[in-house]
Parts: sequence; C-alpha cells; structure tokens
Amino acid sequence: MLKGLTTAVVTTALLAGSSVAAWAQDKITLRATANSNENDEDYDGLVVFKNYVEAASNGAIEVELFIGTQLCSNGAECLAGVADGSIDIYISTSGGASGIFPYVQVLDLPYLMADDRVAEKVLTDTDFTRTMRDMALADSDNSIRLMTIGNTGGWRNFANTKRRVASPADMEGLKIRTVVADLPQELVTALGAAPTPIPWPELFTSFQTGVVEGSKNGITDIMSMKFPDAGLQYVTLDGHAYMGALWWMSNAKFTEMDEGMRRVIVDGFYQLQQATFASPKRKSIAAYEEFVAGGGDLYVPTPEEKAAFKEAAAPVFDWFKGNVDKGEEIFTALSEAVAEAEAEIDEGRGKDLQ
Repeated sequence: MLKGLTTAVVTTALLAGSSVAAWAQDKITLRATANSNENDEDYDGLVVFKNYVEAASNGAIEVELFIGTQLCSNGAECLAGVADGSIDIYISTSGGASGIFPYVQVLDLPYLMADDRVAEKVLTDTDFTRTMRDMALADSDNSIRLMTIGNTGGWRNFANTKRRVASPADMEGLKIRTVVADLPQELVTALGAAPTPIPWPELFTSFQTGVVEGSKNGITDIMSMKFPDAGLQYVTLDGHAYMGALWWMSNAKFTEMDEGMRRVIVDGFYQLQQATFASPKRKSIAAYEEFVAGGGDLYVPTPEEKAAFKEAAAPVFDWFKGNVDKGEEIFTALSEAVAEAEAEIDEGRGKDLQ
C-alpha cells in the first residue's frame, strides 16, 4: 500500500502542470539502453524517464530498460543500433559518439563552462543542443536524433599518484590516462603531460604498475573503481570539462508518433535531464568524504591558478576548430550559448543580491 501511494505521489508530482495523454493508438514499446550499471546516474535518469512517459501516456508507451551490454557494447555499435532501429534510446559520452559525430567533443573542451549553473543553463535554456541535434540528423541521414544532454559523473578533474597539482608546471612529465580520442590527448599534451590511452578496465592495474600516473575523471568514478587503492591519492578540482551525457533516439521511432506522444517523449527527456543533473551532485558528497578519509589530497585551485590552467590549454581551442569536422561551427554555438547563459545568470544573481 505504501509503495503504491509513493509511486502515485511521485507520478502526480512529475505530471503537475502537464496534460496527461489520453490518445487512443497502438501501444509503443521503446528499448532503451545504457552501458553502465544500476548505481549510475544514467540509470537514475532512465528510471525517471520510464516512470514519466508511461504515466503521461496512460500506458500507451512502455519503456524497456537494458542496462549494461545486453543490446550493444560500445558507442559505435550502440549508435549503429539506433540508426537501424534495433535500439530506440541510447546514452553516450562525447568520446563514445565522437567516431560518428566528431564535433560532440566540443563538450570536452577545457574550462569553457565555469560551473554547474552555467552548464545546466546552456544545456536547458539555449539553442546549443538543438544546433547539435540538427548537425547529427544531417550527418546520419535523419536516423539518429539527439534528444537532450544531461550529466554523467559531474566534472572531470586531474588526479594522479605522484604529487599535488596546483599549476600546469606540476603536470610536467606525468603519464595521464586518456581515451583513444584526439582532443583529450591534445589537452594533456598542452599542459605538459604525456597522454597514455588505456582501456578503462585496465586502469586500476595500470596505476599499480606505473604504466600511467594520472587520469582525468570525476570523483564518483574514481571512488567506485577504488583507484585510491591503486595509489591514486591526489585530486585537483580544476573542473576542466563537464561530463556531458548525450541521449540519442531513433529519429524514425520519434517521428512516427503523433504530436501528443512526441510531446510526452520530449517532456520525459527533460525530466531525465534534471535527474542526471542532480544525481552526481548528491553522490559526489560521499565520494569526496571517502577520498579524504582514506588519506587523499584534495586541492582546490585559486582563481589565479585556474586561469593559468585555462591559458595553458588555449591551443586546444585552435586545434579543435582547425582539425575537427564542423569544429568551428559547434565551438561558436557553444561559446555564444555560454556567454548568453552567463549574462542571464549574472543579471538574475544581481537582482537576488539586492
């Protein structure tokens, strides 16, 4: 009884201010997958999405969740499934989608967005995501549709096994693990360190053996993988990149629905996005506490130190615009969206300070 009441209350809250769909049409089944686990914010977002759209459609839409590698095992394979219609919804990181849509790496450009408030406003209240959606549709023959961009793990920070990093000079010579993608390797090189591509499952052992000495991850990933046990004891909260989660959908599946059902889906992805914004913030509190309690060194750069990191990383912007297909176009779109978001935030904050 209590469980049913709780579900009803949650559903009512989610649907407040939104018309409950009551259209008579054939039942729609959506197959949604995330290559993660049930402790991940991607799963949190999918649970909220499933609850919302099934309730808002009066059961006309059913969402089946496949967590892990049941349907596909990596970004290229999963996006191919979205394109051919065997997968309806998939979440990727920018690295996971960059082989097909290289310009999504714009989310990995360092120090463009200052904090969560700016990032969330850019991804919610500007046309940046719509610009990227149009580009992806054009490049996939209208088969892969970007629905929203959320978060998966907070912010990327530099962590290492050797020493506290308070300036770019402290990065000199460190072997930093990166994914097999050009942009993160360019960033690590610009800061004076040595990029070392290592598969994620091999990273713990690579820290132990000294194959790599550092990484660029969020704190929840660091703690969930128990990297401090492998010697990772220094984290610098430079927040160089927002860990964007790109939520893709089969465009054929979306466009074949009537307008009412498409509205339910769009609103469902908004609810999903908000859940993924909140989840890493909550989980990171305990993760930081655990890291420090275990003897970890957690360093917050001063504004001057962070400006030095940003200046050292500046060549990456030119590299991106000159070497990534549609790089200048998407860089301009994000830069303009950030400026718009910052101006609106500053104006609102000024009013709130009165």
